[in-house]
Amino acid sequence: MTTSNPPATSVAPAPLPDHAVVPAVWSRITNLDIDRGEGSWLITRDGQRYLDYSSGIGVTNTGHAHPRVAAAIAAQAGKLLHGQQNIMYHEPGLRLYDRLRSALPGGPWQAFLSNSGSEAVEASVKLARVATGRPAVMAFRYGYHGRTAQTMALTTAKDVYRAAFEPLPGSVYHTPYPYCYRASGGAHSPDACTCDWEAQLDLTFHQFIYPDQVAAIIIEPILGEGGYIVPPPGFLPRLREITRQHGILLIADEVQTGFGRTGEMFAVQHWGVEPDILVMAKGIASGLPLSGIMARADLMAAWKPGTHGGTYGGNVVSCAAANATLDVIQEEGLVANARDRGAEFLAGLHALTTTHPAIGDVRGLGLMVAMELVKPRVGDGRVPDPELTRRIQAEALSRNLIVLTAGTYANVIRIIPPLVTTAAEVDLALSILDESLSAAGA
Repeated sequence: MTTSNPPATSVAPAPLPDHAVVPAVWSRITNLDIDRGEGSWLITRDGQRYLDYSSGIGVTNTGHAHPRVAAAIAAQAGKLLHGQQNIMYHEPGLRLYDRLRSALPGGPWQAFLSNSGSEAVEASVKLARVATGRPAVMAFRYGYHGRTAQTMALTTAKDVYRAAFEPLPGSVYHTPYPYCYRASGGAHSPDACTCDWEAQLDLTFHQFIYPDQVAAIIIEPILGEGGYIVPPPGFLPRLREITRQHGILLIADEVQTGFGRTGEMFAVQHWGVEPDILVMAKGIASGLPLSGIMARADLMAAWKPGTHGGTYGGNVVSCAAANATLDVIQEEGLVANARDRGAEFLAGLHALTTTHPAIGDVRGLGLMVAMELVKPRVGDGRVPDPELTRRIQAEALSRNLIVLTAGTYANVIRIIPPLVTTAAEVDLALSILDESLSAAGA
């Protein structure tokens, strides 16, 4: 007697839970239900394609689900998922630690790996205090460094990041940043900067804290959440001179600018500046949680064994993803592509200013570009217009382009394409932005 298998029956997938299961503290950029990603694109469950010029807030530098990165993750996941650093060594971690020693000119460098940008910033502050024996830390106005208590104390990009959580850790001091478009004497070109940031820094030393009590000054080479503000050419080199004069360590927070984003592997390379400590995260592992710091080896030696650590830091799968990410960045020329596509994008945005008077400023480096929206016929013409900015963002989304906002007054459209983006995709995004500006009344 023969038996036959019963006919296969298809089972419909269970419906997705309601969006309300996610707490409202996560402010929403979109309400899209995404199924998968490919390069610069996100695809919804119903097949709609969106050009993702948010890159998961500057994370997917190699694009979504790059085949080489995905393969490295899958291969490692089949061997070992967690190899805690206090307990063992693993090959992906050893290879990553080794290659990070030469990721930035100068040094000699040594890395410490952790999970998130905030955690890495915390590590940089802890190391600076231990290495110098000094208590205080300085940061710049408009800067963003994270959401843990210490990093909130360093952050002044926007009130929402810190205002509800006082008291915050002390011995943190802020000094003005050279924001040339919003200078008190009027907007001017960063190439002819007249901002008095150096005098204000000296005043901070005289009014608030002795410089010989400052362990470190932390700075984003290009401000991120504060509005994608590119500094004047002489700013970082002069700041490096001042910190060395006073024995203060310079921490470069490259969480958002690192790994090719600005058209150099790290943004400090645009100005030939060598920090003492460099903070990295976001683009390091193409979306897997990984962060860390690179510091001079003599500074890293100031940490006694056991004085810093973490259960998941340097996770073996994340390290495998990071090694594959670095391979892709180097072998597929993504730093050069970021430089070339970024130049095209900036030129296109500048061209839009001739027909859209609400664009007050266009700025950026590499594929980290922005336009600041203002009310051109109000006051001095630089009054922020966050409502218009939100309308432009919404109009772009309705045309299947995802962009983010930034800035203290949320009046900056920031554009963060994956570093694999093409010239055709840049042209498409510029066309959508032009339509969106017109539709929003800019």
